[in-house]
Amino acid sequence: MSGTFLGTPAFPSAARAALSDSQLRRNLAHATGVIRTKRSGVVSEVAEWEELRLAGEAIKNRVLRHLPEYLEQLEASLTAAGATVHWAQDADEANAIVVDIARRHSADEVVKVKSMATQEIDLNTALEQAGIRAWETDLAELIVQLGDDLPSHILVPAIHRNRAEIREIFLREMGRAGRPAPAGVSDEPTDLAEAARAHLREKFLRARVAVSGANFAVAETGTLTVVESEGNGRMCLTLPEVLISVVGIEKILPTYRDLDVMLQLLPRSSTGERMNPYTSTWTGVTPGDGPQEVHVILLDNGRTTVLADPTGRQALRCIRCSACLNVCPVYERTGGHAYGSVYPGPIGAILTPQLRGAAGDGPPNPQADSLPYASSLCGACFEVCPVRIDIPEVLVHLRSRVVDRRRAATRLPSAQDTAMKLASWTFATAGRTKAAERVATAGGRIASAFSRRTPGGRRVLGSVPGPGAGWSAARDIPLPATESFRACWERTDGGRTERPGKDGQP
Repeated sequence: MSGTFLGTPAFPSAARAALSDSQLRRNLAHATGVIRTKRSGVVSEVAEWEELRLAGEAIKNRVLRHLPEYLEQLEASLTAAGATVHWAQDADEANAIVVDIARRHSADEVVKVKSMATQEIDLNTALEQAGIRAWETDLAELIVQLGDDLPSHILVPAIHRNRAEIREIFLREMGRAGRPAPAGVSDEPTDLAEAARAHLREKFLRARVAVSGANFAVAETGTLTVVESEGNGRMCLTLPEVLISVVGIEKILPTYRDLDVMLQLLPRSSTGERMNPYTSTWTGVTPGDGPQEVHVILLDNGRTTVLADPTGRQALRCIRCSACLNVCPVYERTGGHAYGSVYPGPIGAILTPQLRGAAGDGPPNPQADSLPYASSLCGACFEVCPVRIDIPEVLVHLRSRVVDRRRAATRLPSAQDTAMKLASWTFATAGRTKAAERVATAGGRIASAFSRRTPGGRRVLGSVPGPGAGWSAARDIPLPATESFRACWERTDGGRTERPGKDGQP
């Protein structure tokens, strides 16, 4: 995984810092709210939306079941079309291949299409260390790069910035990287986009090497597909002499016809559009048209390890639409930086730990191990996922793996283990259970003296000491009952109250 976020604290600490930034929360609430509304509108237009989701799930599951065969088919199709195929086991291998190709063409710069895979392997840093400058051409990625920032969203990496902040970044930094922004540029989106367009045009026309990812790679034909909203990707894919595409091995579709399903699911789920403004497809090399040297790097980087987990592998169905981020109440309040990965939000909470080898057999990783807990398990992410990834199921699965690994590493029972064993011992006999009920009801009567009333009128406990401190810091703890169910049952003779008859007799 990328070294970009190395040193990021565990999610609870990072989230606590993000929650104190009121401007960040306003930016996130506005942006995710707009995207949610747009998505809801265009999805409601499709009567067979659930059938499309099922079809998308089935296509991706078929790929994962037969991944070795489809990879070999894709390699053969790409080679037959004139492309050169490279295999990269990890980030270091992938970066070394890109650097080597750029050096062989004496390139001191490359232009880049927005790509999660190249962010994942931290390609920009590897190129910079080799003396090669990588220019991001996606508007949001450009904002992040010029601001020396980190991406915080899969679709809109600069979602944490507002227009005024972007204007200041352009005025301050564009001149250092090329054509400066006009001195009088406003914070209107059209003006900011025009400044970015003029800044990037000289880079498009000058660059000899481009780097892209791919949303989909068709095994049947060797066709790669990139969907985008601005046209910068198409400039990178057509103008340079050399094109290098870094593609995760899970991005395969079996047939060209499968694009029909995915190109209906992806734009509606990501940008809330019926179709993407730019959908670029290319198959190898076409003499006299576009790049005359095409390289495709098929990237593993932990994906085969994820594939080996029957529950966790469904994360590899992800088509990077970001719908789960836009509906997640946790992401909306903390933003993407708190997740410490280029994959934030619910999908990042299940993908990052697996790609990093966390929640597995290696040593504990506090940052990655915290991510499966970065969720309320509300299930909204599954409801909007276009390929039906059951993110809550995977989160619970990864939590159990984190607990099992910590137990194996320490060889000591955790506070939770001890509490569960004590509860099991208590409930094993009626006598112990009855005694525990008496203690609890007595505790409830004592605790009522220290309770407080919520705005809704309920009386609850405040924060509690000891093992319950972490729980009570973010939750209202209801008061224990002052009478147990058993005592109530006995007092009322099984729930029946005695009432006198007409003659006064019971």
